[in-house]
Amino acid sequence: MFYLKYRPKTIEEIDNIKAKEVLKNILKSPSLPHAFLFSGQKGTGKTSSARIFAKTVNCQNNLFSSKSKSIEPCNKCFNCLSIENSSSTDVIEIDAASNRGIDDIRNLIKTTSFLPMSNRFRIFIIDEAHMITHDAFNALLKTLEEPPASVIFILATTNEEKIPKTILSRCSIVKFGKGVKRDIINMLKRISVSEKIEEDNKLFSLIADYCEDSFRDAAKIFEELKIQNKLNHDEAKKFLGIFKQDLLELIEKKDIKNVFEWVEDFNQQGGNFKILIESLLNQLHDLLLFKNGVNNELKMEYGFSNEELVKLIKYLTVAYQNLRISPIESLPLEIAIVEFYNQVSLKIN
Repeated sequence: MFYLKYRPKTIEEIDNIKAKEVLKNILKSPSLPHAFLFSGQKGTGKTSSARIFAKTVNCQNNLFSSKSKSIEPCNKCFNCLSIENSSSTDVIEIDAASNRGIDDIRNLIKTTSFLPMSNRFRIFIIDEAHMITHDAFNALLKTLEEPPASVIFILATTNEEKIPKTILSRCSIVKFGKGVKRDIINMLKRISVSEKIEEDNKLFSLIADYCEDSFRDAAKIFEELKIQNKLNHDEAKKFLGIFKQDLLELIEKKDIKNVFEWVEDFNQQGGNFKILIESLLNQLHDLLLFKNGVNNELKMEYGFSNEELVKLIKYLTVAYQNLRISPIESLPLEIAIVEFYNQVSLKIN
């Protein structure tokens, strides 16, 4: 799979530019923090960066071994290769979703007393750290505050707000924000070079717009399009169900008959309603910001009032939530449109 095959292996290859710069500065500093929190939404590079960090501080041929001025892992020495292959006894990855209790954390704490077998540091990477129970966090607190000198903790989470403040205060926090469109496109270009796929900036831009700001999801969409031989921009739009973009214009014209015909046509041609509603919500969010003095560079193409925008956003959000339980895929969107018209007292022709 592309997202695994082309997972970054060096600091320079980390696709999330902001997080990369923060990690570079930390690794170049005179001393390393003993605990980190990598925070950000799914697919933004938290776990990949944690593994690269583990390789970097344990590499036998870089700055940390005094054999080079570079902080990059060599990816050739025994330590780098064993970490890359997930066979290192000194880099322990834990999924807190299934190892979240106090007994699990106590067992982890016991292992921190062991010296590294072959590496400079023992690295504990705890994924989905927000799933750890309250009592387990309390048990971990003292060890996070004063771990052995050879131990580094990296907690990764998609829900920083669920991490206790006492834990946050003992960690250096690295923010992995949403994937920036430019960075996602650069990742897709990197994959296309290796796969010998002709570069298509329109296609890459399309994928970046519909990957939910996730590097991982962008790579998965790109791979799916390659498998289906839909690497042409227009064919990709049809395959992804985003071949039309003028539904808001029809809604604004208050012509429910044409709106429903549009939705039915979209459905018959295999359109993806999840992506459609996401697209509508993104457009409406931009319009809402524009109407309130933010993002003034946006070309205002619709005449919705603030009240209308807020109501339509609310109904579409409910429709999005109901997609997974609806027996008819188009039904949540159709109900949202009718409720919107009823609420704003628009004339339906």
